[in-house]
Amino acid sequence: MLRQRLARPALLLAPGVHDALTALLVEQAGFEAAYLSGASIAYTRLGRSDIGLVTASEVANVIENIRERVALPLIVDADTGFGNALNVMRTVRMFERAGASALQLEDQTLPKRCGHLDGKTLVTTDEMTGKIRAALDARASTETLIIARTDAVAVEGLEAALERAEQYLVAGADVLFIEALRDVTQMQQALARFAHRVPLLANMVEGGKTPVMPAAELERLGYRIAIFPGGTVRAFAHALQGYFESLKAAGTTTPWREHMLDFDQLNRVIGTPDLLALGKRYE
Repeated sequence: MLRQRLARPALLLAPGVHDALTALLVEQAGFEAAYLSGASIAYTRLGRSDIGLVTASEVANVIENIRERVALPLIVDADTGFGNALNVMRTVRMFERAGASALQLEDQTLPKRCGHLDGKTLVTTDEMTGKIRAALDARASTETLIIARTDAVAVEGLEAALERAEQYLVAGADVLFIEALRDVTQMQQALARFAHRVPLLANMVEGGKTPVMPAAELERLGYRIAIFPGGTVRAFAHALQGYFESLKAAGTTTPWREHMLDFDQLNRVIGTPDLLALGKRYE
């Protein structure tokens, strides 16, 4: 389904999610896909930075929870594949079984770090192309897409990043993700080389290295996928800071009431009435 969707010229906008509730809200909002952000899993499950602390099994557990609740195509951040080519094969099989529609693999060394943090280091191009080939061999269905990400712009420069992306495309990647492009000119250079040959993914990180642009502009430039991976966490963290400040000051949630769902409203969002009705069929 995702492969067919990317055959259309219209940009696919995928908000970031980190659990089943956020994925459900993305689906209810009418989006066509969601992006499971490894960084957001680290933020929410560990209260830690995106520096390679999340494990493959933790990500797989989140995929399973989302897939049990939501049918939306799910693009999954698989970091470095959690090791070498053999680890990549296990990761692909695990995530595909759990319900991933696409897996994103990057060319950083292990442990990785957020693509918009400084101090990244890279594996060789040969090692990364081997990982891509291993991922393609391991997937059970060609409908499961393999997204190849390079972080080389910040480490080796734009030209080296484009050459790495070229090799990743030759290795068989279904989508290319050139991370942390610095400006529109760099984005245009990447698109000019690849957009007519393979879908390109744009990563929109508020406060990151790449300028945040509207989906319509990214589509005009030639991108086929746009992710806003951490915006969800940044939005609710900001809201919760205000909520906790208000609760501490007032000793009650009443001043914050207009910014909240009440008990019944939340239960309608998560489908409690339907679930209880289903249960009555078995009484």
